[in-house]
Amino acid sequence: MTKEYRQPVYVPPKGAADLFLVRHGESAPARPGESFPLKDGSGDPPLHPQGQRQAAAVGDRLKGEAFTAIYVTKLIRTHQTAAPLASHLGLTPVLNPDLHEVHLGEWDGGLYRIKAAEGDPIYRRVTETQDWAAIPGAETREVFFSRVRKGLLDIAQAHADERIAVFVHGGVIGAALAMATRSEPFAFLGAANGSISRLVIHGDRMIVRGFNETQHLDHL
Repeated sequence: MTKEYRQPVYVPPKGAADLFLVRHGESAPARPGESFPLKDGSGDPPLHPQGQRQAAAVGDRLKGEAFTAIYVTKLIRTHQTAAPLASHLGLTPVLNPDLHEVHLGEWDGGLYRIKAAEGDPIYRRVTETQDWAAIPGAETREVFFSRVRKGLLDIAQAHADERIAVFVHGGVIGAALAMATRSEPFAFLGAANGSISRLVIHGDRMIVRGFNETQHLDHL
């Protein structure tokens, strides 16, 4: 009988960590003249009711995965988005100190959204240079990418051969996938609220396995 060689099914390398990066659900809207609550200088809005529905859908989508840990950032929207999955699995989320959203300086607290919607010249400069440095007091792209990389590698090092759910922010997902693919810095910005991306980390190598999965949100 002739031996057959079928196409292989992907399996993470031995010692790798399989990270499911979940963007938090939609957060409360920004309003002119009002600031979000701040956490260590970062805007900290809670989830919008639609974000709560997205969080529930994420929990239903991922509750069958064999996660050994759940991570969140210091910002409440990631805690609220992780809560349904944590309840399903009986896991207590762990806070990672490096994976919070990019610090936007004087534009934190919701002003960034307003400036972006209005097409402010500084916002246009940010998109042209693919760097937040033009915003007064904001983190530079280099600093932000460096801490995101550290946060992801720290999780991977602690969870070899495990599958982990990491509830983060759009900027963090964009940075992670840009570093993994060596693409333009802002190429992966815009992941949907409640979306799931997947990153396998082996040593200091990052392997993209998925980006912006949203099928579980279609009914919302």
